[in-house]
Amino acid sequence: MLVKTKYFIFILLFPLLQSCSTVDHPKFFEQHEKMFKEQTSYNTHYIEREGFNIHAREFGKKTSRPSIILMHGFPDSMHLYDWLVPKLMANEHIITFDFIGWGDSDKPKNHTYDFNSLKNDLNRVVNYFKLDKVILVAHDASGSTGIDWSYDNQQKTAGLILLNSFYSPMPTLKSPEEIKIFSTPGIKRWFSVKATQLSDHLLISRYNTQMDKFITTQALREPFKKILGHQFLNIRPAFYGLNSVLEEHVENNELKTSRLKMFQPPVRIIFGEDDPYLNSGVAKEFHKLYENSELFLIQNAGHFVQVDKPKQIASLIKELINKVEGDY
Repeated sequence: MLVKTKYFIFILLFPLLQSCSTVDHPKFFEQHEKMFKEQTSYNTHYIEREGFNIHAREFGKKTSRPSIILMHGFPDSMHLYDWLVPKLMANEHIITFDFIGWGDSDKPKNHTYDFNSLKNDLNRVVNYFKLDKVILVAHDASGSTGIDWSYDNQQKTAGLILLNSFYSPMPTLKSPEEIKIFSTPGIKRWFSVKATQLSDHLLISRYNTQMDKFITTQALREPFKKILGHQFLNIRPAFYGLNSVLEEHVENNELKTSRLKMFQPPVRIIFGEDDPYLNSGVAKEFHKLYENSELFLIQNAGHFVQVDKPKQIASLIKELINKVEGDY
């Protein structure tokens, strides 16, 4: 009976969903890309992994200083760091990349979109650029990737920086509303997936609603939503796939938290204080898990702390690099 009811509701709404118009911002995106290229003079790389291409950008040249790898979460891409990179790139070697399924990387429909795939993407990027000293900067869903990869590769990890990330169950951890809908098993998730598969307008509308809560700086909300929104419609398989394993992944990570006390490289936990989801309580829990860590709570910054306060974040990243450089 429940299955019949679901299909009945779905059939009733199908014409409405089909009538909704597609929303994207190609012109704004193209203008931004042109200006960003002129500003940063990055080099583009396409890195093959298991028959698919990872889209990466390289800023500056490799030196004796640790290279910086900036990793995005979801539902975003490497453009999450477009405000940060120009303030960070002087004398630094920086890599940004889109995980498979996201941004301008390949988006295979039959790919297994899980957290192990994210870690394999990162490992391939590190090997491609032949990096032996890295500062990992992880945000949101890539926090788990950065935490696990850095633990397994401590000899290559000069430092780890967590920006408003999650890993395991924590008392104050709260899923963003739209993430919770797509990650909680049940009829609501089933209908949300089916509806947003059919309606670009509905998917973008829900995306915009969530983005408004992620960015504290009002003047940056609209341009940032246009830049990421331009790519968002094409990342459905990755978005649905990663959400479907999210709850189980977070629960399973609880078994691995005790080992983090043995992590040797320095850790900086830098959280936007106004994030209601991956909040200051989560930041303090990370600070307890990592004995060799420093905690920074950034005022007037939300979930996208690197967008709200790029100058301050760049300064904290450079400060860590300067501290660890003498150890090599």
